[in-house]
Amino acid sequence: MAPPLVSVPMKKNKKPSLVLTLSAAGLLIGAGSVAYWLLSQRQISSSDLLVGANIIPGDALFAVSLTTDPQQWQKLREFGTRETQAELDRNLVELRERFLTNNGYDFQKDIAPWVGNDITIAILAPATASKAVPKPVTTNEDAASDQQSMVMVLPVKNPEIAKNILAQPKTLKQGKWIDRIYQGIAIKQSEGQTGENLSAALIDGRFLVITDSRKATERAIDAYKNQTSLATTGGFAENFPKISNYQRFGQFYVNVPTAAKIAAASPNRPLPAQVLAQLQNNQGLAGTMTLEAEGIRFKGVSWLNPNSQRVLAVENKAGKMQSRVPAETLMMLSGGNLQRLWGDYVLTSQGNPLSPIAPEQLKGGIKSLTTLDLDKDLLSWMKGEFSLSVIPNTPKEGSPNDFRAGLVFMVQASNAGGKSLRNSAEASIKQLDDVMRNQYQFQVQPAKVAGQPVVNWVSPYGTLTATHGWLDGDVAFLVVGAPITDKIVPKPNNTLASTIPFQQTVPTEPNPTNGQFFLDVERTVNNFPLPTLIPNQQTLLGATRSIGMTSAVSDSRSNLYDIFIALKKVSNTTPLPSPESNKNNSSR
Repeated sequence: MAPPLVSVPMKKNKKPSLVLTLSAAGLLIGAGSVAYWLLSQRQISSSDLLVGANIIPGDALFAVSLTTDPQQWQKLREFGTRETQAELDRNLVELRERFLTNNGYDFQKDIAPWVGNDITIAILAPATASKAVPKPVTTNEDAASDQQSMVMVLPVKNPEIAKNILAQPKTLKQGKWIDRIYQGIAIKQSEGQTGENLSAALIDGRFLVITDSRKATERAIDAYKNQTSLATTGGFAENFPKISNYQRFGQFYVNVPTAAKIAAASPNRPLPAQVLAQLQNNQGLAGTMTLEAEGIRFKGVSWLNPNSQRVLAVENKAGKMQSRVPAETLMMLSGGNLQRLWGDYVLTSQGNPLSPIAPEQLKGGIKSLTTLDLDKDLLSWMKGEFSLSVIPNTPKEGSPNDFRAGLVFMVQASNAGGKSLRNSAEASIKQLDDVMRNQYQFQVQPAKVAGQPVVNWVSPYGTLTATHGWLDGDVAFLVVGAPITDKIVPKPNNTLASTIPFQQTVPTEPNPTNGQFFLDVERTVNNFPLPTLIPNQQTLLGATRSIGMTSAVSDSRSNLYDIFIALKKVSNTTPLPSPESNKNNSSR
């Protein structure tokens, strides 16, 4: 099976769907974002960077690189279920037909003999994206400059064959090919086609560059000649090698400031000026995807703009919470410093209408409901490791309970230096007990679990609503929902950290870490209804066993992530339908 993307004409009226397709591919490969430090003292070479990074213009909005190895594509098809395999095959066949078969190309015959190990597709932002007032559009080429354009970079391993392909391209259904020269480089471009503006150029004999507009080709040549490409963009060459992998399936890069400018110019949901200013502190997000025996691994890095005044605190002190929750835990999210995490969230989310929780509203809500000040009374002593977990309930016979799981919050009461702040924490918790008793008429009842003191909140209807107490001297916990306190007090013998799913899913690097995440997808989906957040969610979840992530602050300018998705496998996978068989089926 061959990768679906190659150098052939495409129509302007299909550009929105192309951008959508490529963006989806980037999201798949980036699935957030992931990576750890691999090359701390090694000389940077071109093989450590995104393929074509020295040609793609530095202001590119997005770039994704995909392998041309048919064996890797076949391996990808082995993951998941019959449903996900069918969905993947449908998309691959659709892209192959659009970019290859419909234009008279066959990958194995026309492309494989000369193309390198990876090809890169980049989306260039509109030329007017950074301008306050767009110019009036008067020509077709001006119109093209006001749209997102595409640049494909295909590395050449056999220059002679590539030169022949470029010299004798397939005959166009409409129009003709013309030749021109720009900065000493020969360009082949289409003319006389409705809505088509294909251009192709062989740069330095090593890269065949295909674009969907004349100006995009010129921008790529300028970037290469003037050294204004991705490779020279602030932080790119320093950070991308941290996630390099020679067995990769794909890589991606997102230009955060450019993406923010486009979002700010959107007439539907423009970003406020203060949010745009904060996003300018961030420069890039990059990731590498590799296929492993039991799933897919993503390693990523994000970095700040080199000119930004903002710096990151290199503080990686997480990694103990998974040993405080039981083996049956369904989900656990941990971090190293809750106060700092909240401060970073406020910095980037204040005034942002796209934020899931408005910081001002949350602070105001806590104040009105509990009379406590979030910063002074709570976060002031929450500078140690914290976690949020979901633990299933095991109902006792004859004991009615409305909750099938308990939500457990744990946080170490300490300052940044590790000194215990339990006294301050107890004062705030006592205030909270008084509010629950006096304002909401809850019964606040001291009790014991396995000989250790706890406090229960019992609602006016007699239902146990929450329990709080202490672990290991300075770790405060709060259990809401099902009464599962006996699963964490005393410390369980069989912990989440000791389970095979956790060990095989949650990456051990980077180490030390400032946060981890684990989700047992199979058990969660089978026992609890989940809200629909993405299209085809049930199909995708049905193909996944578990998800794990480990993150760390690499230095004062960058964060690293490592994500592993453990997947089910399809037995006896069938080959991808050949172009000939697909054509025969469609003609019947």
